[in-house]
Amino acid sequence: MREQTVELLHDLDAGYNTTDLLLERVRAAADKPLFSVQRAGTWQDVTAGQFLDQVKRLATTLLANGLAPGDTVAILSRTRYEWALVEEAIWFAGGISVPVYETSSAFQIEWILRDSGARMVFAENADQQATIRQAAAHLGETVEVYLFDGANPQTERAIPAAKLGELLAHPDDVNERMVNEARRSAGSQDVATLVYTSGTTGRPKGCMMTHANFCLVAYNLSEHMQTLLGEAQRTLMFLPLAHVLARAVQQVCIYGGAVLAHAPSTANLVGDLEAVKPGFLLAVPRVFEKIRNTALAKAEQSGKAGLFLKAEQVAIAYSKALQAKQHGTGRGPSPILRARHKLFDLLLYPKLRAVFGGGCGYAISGASALNEDLAHFFRGAGVQLVEGYGLTETTAPATVNQPEHTKVGTVGRPMPGTSIRIADDGEILIKGIGVFAGYHNHPSATAEMFNPDGYFLSGDTGHLDDTGYLKVTGRKKELIVTAGGKNVAPGPLEETVRSSRIVAHTVLVGDNRPFISALVALDPEELLLWARAQDLGELSLSAAAAHPQVIAEVQAAVDIANRTVSQAESIRKFVILPDELTEDSGHLTSSLKLKRQAVLDSYAPLVQDLYRR
Repeated sequence: MREQTVELLHDLDAGYNTTDLLLERVRAAADKPLFSVQRAGTWQDVTAGQFLDQVKRLATTLLANGLAPGDTVAILSRTRYEWALVEEAIWFAGGISVPVYETSSAFQIEWILRDSGARMVFAENADQQATIRQAAAHLGETVEVYLFDGANPQTERAIPAAKLGELLAHPDDVNERMVNEARRSAGSQDVATLVYTSGTTGRPKGCMMTHANFCLVAYNLSEHMQTLLGEAQRTLMFLPLAHVLARAVQQVCIYGGAVLAHAPSTANLVGDLEAVKPGFLLAVPRVFEKIRNTALAKAEQSGKAGLFLKAEQVAIAYSKALQAKQHGTGRGPSPILRARHKLFDLLLYPKLRAVFGGGCGYAISGASALNEDLAHFFRGAGVQLVEGYGLTETTAPATVNQPEHTKVGTVGRPMPGTSIRIADDGEILIKGIGVFAGYHNHPSATAEMFNPDGYFLSGDTGHLDDTGYLKVTGRKKELIVTAGGKNVAPGPLEETVRSSRIVAHTVLVGDNRPFISALVALDPEELLLWARAQDLGELSLSAAAAHPQVIAEVQAAVDIANRTVSQAESIRKFVILPDELTEDSGHLTSSLKLKRQAVLDSYAPLVQDLYRR
């Protein structure tokens, strides 16, 4: 199959914008919770009506302070309730939001402010205020800052900063007429937000996402995924709201009836999940890998590692059998497998489900590839991982597996109102409701990203199976061509090696080389747990890189990966890096995507050594 289209479920008129999503929620359930907010150690509900009141108050203040329809406002913060409040107020004031990752440097912030034109910034705390001050100094223009938390007297003089609470302090000052006129100034095709790409190559470009992008995704995804995203569901959002996937799902929750809680990090994830008790989650594959590996480490400490691994095997087999029956390729679990699964569902699987809060039946996985066995494991244990696919330029979800029709190993079928086409060279082409309006200030770059038929060129490669499910195989530009002319997509091999609990990242090399090799970076936290279980004590990354047992563990993962490809595509050699790859080291983007070329540049001598031996 070369093309698959799923018809639009709901269209919207030209005057509809993101503010209408909230207003519809308020009309339907003004007195019911929309958010759950952690204050003084307890979680407190905020109703849809209360949220709207705060939004209007803040929008009134922004308008009174000079914000005009079409103006841009930046938000620099971790994920929290105030993030959602501020963005909604910007939209009610007719403005355009500009999310900035909280880890951004002054240089990165300066570029985003310069390119977007934002001269008003909402920041979380005084440290971020100081970074904005540095950015403003480079910019050479006045930047107005509002803080979620307390200001720093030492930096207030350089950039005056009001606290968000002060902007919300006057409940009777809402100017309904002014706010309504401002929010109606934007139509569905107008820009709602500028989302700057991670910048794996060159300076980030601002993706112009329209109100229609968010609203049509919210409308159609809510119905398309009703089992998962329906009314009265609760979820905990801990992915960065600067990432378009998190914000798209947030708008789905605002419109669709879910209750949304925020966590600024995963530092207290288990405790937050226990308190919020979500029905579904949004996360990246690494979170699920960590949960599985932590559970295994606990089993090892109690001498039950063998039991855990057997339960894992049963869960995987059970899920695979269910999927085979669902898609007409098998009869389902055998009586013996059902009995074993039932036993572990009494003994072990409830403990794993408890980590998710006890009531979480589903989790959406996005941003990077999900290991198939990991997905089958959680599904067999009672938490179904629903994988989707998209890019910043497609408002995240271009395809998604539905809970009732999941096919593990694929990223699902197109979203309603979306077409997926596979080009002759294998590139995935996308047209539909989520595709952005173009790159801000870069019309030539925008033109290069669309083919003559209006399809967005994703840069990813993949194929559609005979039922229209998409499987992503890699990045077009990352395709390795060996000296022997063999084309190798690095993604699947890297993903398989990375499934080892101690491996954080894998980078294949071999372009114009006689064979494929790999650079392997370890996960310090998992290495510590694994080393203790092996009675190796505490190993530093540099010591682990040369330790025979560590090398053997990585070799085992490489062997598994090699069994999935031909000899010409297999990994012949690898080297374990003595360092951790992080955003601070310059090897990961703000959204934690690997900067492949930066890794290759940093470790060029090690690559050379691989081909000298």
